[in-house]
Amino acid sequence: MSDSLSRRHFIQSSAALAASLAVASRGYAANDTINLGVIGCGGRARGALMPALKKMDKVNIVAVCDVYDPRAQAGNFLAGGKAFMTRDHRALLDRKDVDAVVIATPDHWHVPITIDACAAGKDVYVEKPLTHNLAEGAAVIEAQNKHNRIVQVGMQQRSMPQFAWAKQVIAEGLIGPVHKIHMSWNRNFLPFNKPNVHVKPEEVDWQRFCGNAPQQPLDAYRMLDWRWFWDFGNGILTDLMVHWLDGVNMVLDLPLPDTATTIGQNFATEGVWETPDTIQTLFEYRERKIQLHFEGTFVSTYGRAGTTLMGEKGTIYLDRGRYELHGEPNRGIEDKEQIYSDGVRGADFFKVPDGEALHLGTWLDCVRTRNKPNAPAEAGVLAAAGAHMGNMAYRQGKVIRRES
Repeated sequence: MSDSLSRRHFIQSSAALAASLAVASRGYAANDTINLGVIGCGGRARGALMPALKKMDKVNIVAVCDVYDPRAQAGNFLAGGKAFMTRDHRALLDRKDVDAVVIATPDHWHVPITIDACAAGKDVYVEKPLTHNLAEGAAVIEAQNKHNRIVQVGMQQRSMPQFAWAKQVIAEGLIGPVHKIHMSWNRNFLPFNKPNVHVKPEEVDWQRFCGNAPQQPLDAYRMLDWRWFWDFGNGILTDLMVHWLDGVNMVLDLPLPDTATTIGQNFATEGVWETPDTIQTLFEYRERKIQLHFEGTFVSTYGRAGTTLMGEKGTIYLDRGRYELHGEPNRGIEDKEQIYSDGVRGADFFKVPDGEALHLGTWLDCVRTRNKPNAPAEAGVLAAAGAHMGNMAYRQGKVIRRES
């Protein structure tokens, strides 16, 4: 692609962000039980989403789908042992007893299955990033709106109280105009050793796993650690940065950046991962007079995971367990902080607030009321597009520019 991106890929997909979500179709009374299907029973589904759903009233998991039989079986066990099991998501979508679906597949399946689910009349909770490439954005927004579906993208910061607080504080002008934003997500996987994993070919539909990706020989490591291979995921920017970018988009109502510049390397994973294990991206928003910098790595935890919004009168720091307010000298702003739960500042996860429970609960409320969710397809497309822009800058070795 050229370094000047087309409006068709970027602007058309994100312009609908301000449009209303159509909400005709069936509603649910507050005491109605919602029957769910889970498509993709890997770590996110079994480790976070399904446990959160199991704690909720009036929710049943009645069907599970995974191309890898051991994971489908594990999902069925977590669902109670009596769920319908299939390798084919279309068989699950055909079931009349499934009202809505949770999609936790590898990234390259998010949009195709979301579109199929919307067409089948199912509401959707889909993990981030919503899109695997820029061209998918318009189609998934169209499917959501054409079929009047409630689509919630799994960007759970939108349901956390500290982000709502930051949005209000900044809107009231307390910290003044924000010109600089720093985001980080730093982990340490050292010493990195490629796991020796095996998959029995008869237990997986590898062709279905590949889906719209190029067909290739079965590779157990690529299947189980798909995030670090371009055919199935897009690395740190779509896996981690997209959370903070979406949070900032919500807090500041940002558009797509005008430019993206990225550097990245494989310090620990050379010859194993295709995507960088260490990456830095710089976004510029010219009209908003904002520069945004993201750094992510798997070779150091320093700085961990957080977002810092620097204003002329004060600075806000946010992570998944707290907020902090720091005033500039002689600006009359008192420092304050709110810590929701114990834990290391900048940790990946905190028990409070429970982001999965809050965000899934918001979605289920909207399934019942038909109100617009707080992370619809438009928001998911916008956040993912910024991450794709950063990856394009890395892979092409040039500044990527959005057309005006």
